[in-house]
Amino acid sequence: MKRRVSRLKKWIWVLAACLAVLTMVSDIKNTLADAPYKTYTIDGYGSVTETQTAYLPYRTITKIGEEALVGPTDFTLLDDGTMYILDSGNRRVVVSDSNAELIMTFGEGELVGPRGMYVTRDHICYIADRDAKKILVYDGQGQQIASYTKPLEPMYGETQDFLPIKIVANNSGTMYVICESNTNGIVQISPVGNGTFLGYFGTNATNADLMTILWRAVLTDQQRAKMVGNIPATPDNMAIDEKGLLYTVTRGEGDDSLKWLNIAGTNMIEPDSHDEVPAAVAVGNHDNVFVASQMGYIYEYNNEGELLFVFGGSDDGQQRIGLSTKIEAIQVGTDDKIYVLDSDKAQIQVFEPTEFTEHLHEALYLFSKGRYAESKAPLSEVLRMNNLFDYANMAMGRALYKEGDYEAALEYAKLAKDFDSYSDAFWEIRNNWLKRHLGTIIILLLVIAIGGKVIGLLDKKYGILNVPRSWIDRIKSYRLVKEVLYDFHFVRHPIHGCYEIKRHNVVSVASANILMAVFILFFIINKYFCGFLLKTVREGSYDVFSDIGMIVIVLGLVVGCNYLMCTINDGEGKFKAVYCSFIYSMGPYLILIPFIFMLSHVVTYNEVFFIRFAYFCMAVWIAVLIFISIKEINNYSVQKTFKIIFLTLFTILIVCLLTFIIYVLWAQVFDFISSLVGEVVYKIGN
Repeated sequence: MKRRVSRLKKWIWVLAACLAVLTMVSDIKNTLADAPYKTYTIDGYGSVTETQTAYLPYRTITKIGEEALVGPTDFTLLDDGTMYILDSGNRRVVVSDSNAELIMTFGEGELVGPRGMYVTRDHICYIADRDAKKILVYDGQGQQIASYTKPLEPMYGETQDFLPIKIVANNSGTMYVICESNTNGIVQISPVGNGTFLGYFGTNATNADLMTILWRAVLTDQQRAKMVGNIPATPDNMAIDEKGLLYTVTRGEGDDSLKWLNIAGTNMIEPDSHDEVPAAVAVGNHDNVFVASQMGYIYEYNNEGELLFVFGGSDDGQQRIGLSTKIEAIQVGTDDKIYVLDSDKAQIQVFEPTEFTEHLHEALYLFSKGRYAESKAPLSEVLRMNNLFDYANMAMGRALYKEGDYEAALEYAKLAKDFDSYSDAFWEIRNNWLKRHLGTIIILLLVIAIGGKVIGLLDKKYGILNVPRSWIDRIKSYRLVKEVLYDFHFVRHPIHGCYEIKRHNVVSVASANILMAVFILFFIINKYFCGFLLKTVREGSYDVFSDIGMIVIVLGLVVGCNYLMCTINDGEGKFKAVYCSFIYSMGPYLILIPFIFMLSHVVTYNEVFFIRFAYFCMAVWIAVLIFISIKEINNYSVQKTFKIIFLTLFTILIVCLLTFIIYVLWAQVFDFISSLVGEVVYKIGN
C-alpha cells in the first residue's frame, strides 16, 4: 500500500512539472505574439545587437468613429489627446478624441491634393496642399482663416514651382514648408503681409566623390549637360520641437539622413546609425527623437544621435499588429506611446513602452538635465534588467564621474566602450595617484641612479659584475643568438647589413624564423592586451590562429611575389637573402612595440597622439628598410627598385584575384558534386 502511495505521489509531481513547463511555453508564445519583431540597439563596438523589447503593440486605429480613412498621409497628436488626421484620399481632415471617437471633419470641397499637415496647441491647422499649390490654414472649428500661394519674391525663383508637401510652424506663426522638387531647402514663410518669403533654410549638401569631380573636369560642356546633375536632395519630412528647432529626414543622405537644425541651419546631431529610406521624424518627451522608416522600422535616438532602439518591421501580408507597409508619419504622446500612420493599411498603430524603456526614459531625461545623482536609480533598474545595455552603462559611468567616484566610473565606461569617459576617469585616477606617490617615485629614481653609479664604481675597482658579464658573453657567443641579435645592427646600418646577409651569410633561416615568431607573439599580445583606449578588438574575443595564419600568408605572398619579380628582372638575391632581409626589416617593430604597449596602458585620449606618431615613425622606418633591402640584395638602382615594388604589388593583386576565382569555381564544383551525389542517393533509395 505504501509503495502505491509513493508511486502516486511521483506521478503527481511529474504531472505538475509537465503543467509548469507547458505554462512557461504558453507564456513565451504569448510574449512573442505580443511583439512580432525583435528590438535591437548598437553596442560600444558599433555592432547591432539584440536587446529587450522596448515597445509593444498597444492598439490599432482603423476607423475614427464610423469614418474609414482612405490613403491618409499625415496626422498630428496634441497634448490633450486630440488627433488631427489628414485623410488625403477623401480630401479632408478628420478630428478625433483620445478614444478615436469622431469630433468633426473639415476641408471637404476645399482641399485638392493635401499631403502634409501641422496643428498647433491652439488647434490652428496648417495644410500643405500639393495639387492646389497652396497652404491652407484652419481654426479650431474647421473654418478656413488664411491661405498662402507661391511667394512672389524674386529670391524664391521665378521659374520655381510651389508644390508644398510637408509643413510645420513655430510659436510666432512662421511656416517651414518642404516643397516637392525644390532643392534649395526648406521654404520659410512669415504670416505677415499675407505671406512673406523669408528665405531658404537647412539646404542639404551635394554629394560628389573625387572620381566624379575629376571626370566632370575633363568633359566638355555638352557632355556634362548629359550627365545627371549633382543637386542637393529635398528633405522628405520634418518635425519641430518646443524651442522652434527643426528635425529633418532625407532619404539617400547616409549619416546626414537625420538632421537637427539650429536657428542658423547648422546640423547639431550625428546619428551612429541610419535608415536609407526615412519617412518621418518626431520629437520625444525626454530629449529623444524618433525616425520612422518607410519600410516599417522605428529608430529611437538620444539628443546626441546615439541609437537607443530600433524595432518594428515590414508586414509580409499577414496583417500582423506592430508591422507596417508604408509609414507616412509618426507622433509621440505625452504618455510616451508612439503613434505610427500607415497609408497603405489606412490605420494608425500605437506602441506602448515597456518597463525597461520607461526606466531608460526617466534616466535619459534626468541625465540630459544634469541631474546625475537622480539618474542613478532608474539607471540601476535598467542595468538590473540588462547589465550589458551599453547606453545605461555609459550614463551610469558619467554620473559616477560627476560625483567623483572615478574608479567606478572607469569600470562602467569600460563596459560601455565609452572611450571619452574612460579617458577622463583614468586621467583623474592617474593624477590622484601621482599626487600621492610623486615624492616616492622621485626618491626611487634617485636611489636607482645613485645605486647604478655605486655598482659601476665597485665593478671597476673589484669586478663584482665579472661573473654575470661572463655568462652574458657566453650566451652571446652562440651562433643562433648572435644571428638574432644582428637585427639591432641591421636596423641601424641596413646597407651594410644587406651586404653581410648577401655575401657572408651572417644570418640564417632559423634566426629569421625566430624573429618571425617573436613578431607574431608581440603582435598578438599588443592586439589583445594593449591599453583600453588603443584596443581595436571586442573585449574577450580572441582569434589567435587566424591572426597567425594571416601573418604567415601575407609574409609568404609578399616574399614570394617579390622574389619572383626580382628573378624575372635580373635580381641577384637568392631566396634565403630575400626572406631574411624582409624579416630583419621588421626590426623596428620588435624594438618599439614593447614600449608602445606599456605606454598604451598609461595614456589618456589627449596623449594617444604620441602612440600614433610612434606607429607612423615605425611604419616609415620599416618601409625604408624594405626599400633598401630590395635595392641592395638585388643590386638595383633606385628607379628599378620602385619598379620592382610596383610589380610586386601588382602580382599580389593578380594572385589574390586568381585565388578568389579558383575558390568560387571550386565552390560551384563542390555544390554540383554534392547535389549529384544527393540525387544518386535519392534514386537508389527509391
